[in-house]
Amino acid sequence: MIWPIGPYGTSIGLLLALTAPLYLLWTRKDSNRRLSLREIPSEIMNQRYYWHILLYAAMFVFKAFTDHHNEPLKELVGGYTHFIYAIEGNFVHGVQSIIKSEMIIQILSLHYLFAYLFIIWYPPVHHILSGDRDLADLSAMNYVFIYLLAVPFYLFFNVEVTSSYVPGVEALMYHDSWNIAFFTSNDPFDNGVPSLHIGLPISLLLIHRAHLKANGIEISKWRHRGLDRFIMANVAIYSFSILYLGIHWVTDILPGLLLAVICSKVCIHIQPLLRESGIKGSIRTLIDPRHIKAILFAIILGMLSISASINGPGTDSDHPDFRMEGDDVRLDTLEIHSLSTPTVVTVTNVGDVPVQILLVGRDFIEPLADRGFIDFESALVHGSSKTLEAGSEWSFEHLPENLLNVDVILMRSVGGSDEIAEVSILAVYPYSDMLLVSGILLCLPSFGLMGLFVGLVRSERRPVHSG
Repeated sequence: MIWPIGPYGTSIGLLLALTAPLYLLWTRKDSNRRLSLREIPSEIMNQRYYWHILLYAAMFVFKAFTDHHNEPLKELVGGYTHFIYAIEGNFVHGVQSIIKSEMIIQILSLHYLFAYLFIIWYPPVHHILSGDRDLADLSAMNYVFIYLLAVPFYLFFNVEVTSSYVPGVEALMYHDSWNIAFFTSNDPFDNGVPSLHIGLPISLLLIHRAHLKANGIEISKWRHRGLDRFIMANVAIYSFSILYLGIHWVTDILPGLLLAVICSKVCIHIQPLLRESGIKGSIRTLIDPRHIKAILFAIILGMLSISASINGPGTDSDHPDFRMEGDDVRLDTLEIHSLSTPTVVTVTNVGDVPVQILLVGRDFIEPLADRGFIDFESALVHGSSKTLEAGSEWSFEHLPENLLNVDVILMRSVGGSDEIAEVSILAVYPYSDMLLVSGILLCLPSFGLMGLFVGLVRSERRPVHSG
């Protein structure tokens, strides 16, 4: 797809362009409850929706800060892709083999990014403009909480995308001239577990059902039924596209569903507290003997899990990060963390097949990528290459010239061998020890939310004794 503003700009443009038409479509049977343009500013102030805006801005910064920790922490915690592969093997290769259609690939690729951003952005806007205060709160909280819950997995349980690890699976989404710059700048490619493309919308659907039950509303007569159906349709599409495009494993979906259950329940519990008592009052309410023990236990258990992951089984050098056969070309991004202190990179051939490694600027690769295929031969003239025999390694220091100078490592088996080649990459980034401390702190909200969920479940199951 050729479009000058790129995948992110296109998605944001579609999002803004479709917000008003879809809102008018989904509220056409209940137009008397729409806010007029004149009422919107006062509604935002009266209902304190400015907190939603600030929360989304804060999450943009928080996510960027979290992503900044991802690659440096891999030196200390390694990865667990081999563990997921042992569970499900080459299943996703069969999914990708079902059909090969350029039109389907383009549609699913655009949908993958657009629909996720739309489900983050649109539901709070829809409910604000419809005068539904509780659901406006809940849909905004849903995005924040589900991401907070996922942080420990993303930082301390790295799982590569299927198109980096399963032989024969093509990176239909990532290795494309239109997408490659955006994704190599924003996607670590090893945040497979959990899949929030499943977890986020499922959590929102669970919130909808709890809201309907609490208010005695039949779903067939619900005024937000159109939005709810849209979210369900996107879950169905994502269940196929995240596998087909060479991104997620089937196993990634299960933790996404678990986080959806936790997130929805915690949101439903906290939202009325925030409305009635504010932040301080909510904190006082949450620090309750019925919940505090579970929260403290979850934090302790989470910290022990992080301790076990540091220099743990994920760091075993015998486990590859990338696997390929035949004409497969794999890609890894070297992130920029310092312009003065170099990153020490070690590429090791941990398999039995010779591999060719190429260090090259991303700008040279961009025009050579097309729907899962990268022209390795044409890229050779633009970078530094080395052939690694079985058991050999290549170590070098990487120091970018500026913040825009993004380099990538390309890998392929020598001679297009049908045997599986395996490569491990260890990048020692500057200040990784300092980032370990802040990375652990970033996980504390997740452990607290998990503990609160356990406390809520225990409270519900505790028998009520009458006097």
